[in-house]
Amino acid sequence: MSTVNKQILLVSRPTGDAVASNFKLVEAPLPELNDGQVLVRHHYLSLDPYMRWRMNDAKSYAAPQPLNQVMIGGTVGEVIESRHPKFKVGDMVAGMGGWQQYARVDAQVPGALRKVDASRVPLSAYLGSLGMPGVTAWYGLMKICAPKPGDTVVVSAASGAVGSVVGQLAKAHGCRAVGFAGGAEKCAYVVNELGFDACIDYKAHATPASLLAALEAQTPKGVDACFENVGGAVFDATLLRMNDFGRIALCGMIAGYDGVPTPMSRPDLILQSRLRVEGFIVSEHMQFWPEALAELGGLMAAGRLKFRESIAPRIEDAPEAFLGLLKGRNFGKQLVKLI
Repeated sequence: MSTVNKQILLVSRPTGDAVASNFKLVEAPLPELNDGQVLVRHHYLSLDPYMRWRMNDAKSYAAPQPLNQVMIGGTVGEVIESRHPKFKVGDMVAGMGGWQQYARVDAQVPGALRKVDASRVPLSAYLGSLGMPGVTAWYGLMKICAPKPGDTVVVSAASGAVGSVVGQLAKAHGCRAVGFAGGAEKCAYVVNELGFDACIDYKAHATPASLLAALEAQTPKGVDACFENVGGAVFDATLLRMNDFGRIALCGMIAGYDGVPTPMSRPDLILQSRLRVEGFIVSEHMQFWPEALAELGGLMAAGRLKFRESIAPRIEDAPEAFLGLLKGRNFGKQLVKLI
């Protein structure tokens, strides 16, 4: 076992687009443990859009990522040393270990670490469909969009870690699922492998009118529920198709994560159509995680919840993989392999 821990720190804040020089690779000795702590060797790191928001020093739902500290991030891995009675060497665990190969975790803190079973599903799935992205999809769809059989549900970033689960859940609950994704290959995957009813390639539409026409063709009965990950032109088009008393779960607004505002073109439609619009952060709803994971796990075990991953091979590749995620270059869940 190595005695060196490679880490990636956030060393500067972006002005506009994030760049690789905002990060720095460093090496540190493995930490010693105190009572109640465990040492985890990470196998995979999750890269997620919310991290771009945390890089800013601005008011948000969570504190900014501190400079010159390990970048925040979800991880899965193996306990290699333990001074906590509930965790033993060899346990596979999920937590928020950050952009580093090893993490010392205070296992006495509720929710800091949870055991996972990698004997039936890949370990990496606990950072995707059976982790935070999957629960995010479940909560936004089930608790905010409240789907009913026959509803039309529209999902942006449909090929991504969250959007792909939203559409498959919607189908499992008897809905018509229509996605947005960037590129013909992603749209084909969304329809042919994930089972959406339709997927619109937003890159193929140069004008708002063209994008709206494409959505109209796929939503002849209007839109009952929207799961929004992107904002911008895609959200504007969806608002124009919302039925009265429609529900909108605002999960992400990645179109504006570089600091450029993304104003809505027709906010009056929220009032006119009496829409329910609710933003949410899934970590504020931990009481629903067991219910969500039970349904997601059941669907996966039955072969009805499929996923795809983009995996960067080394920790050194994490910054570029993250920047690619923000530009939509990933296909499915973006991970970094750390072992």
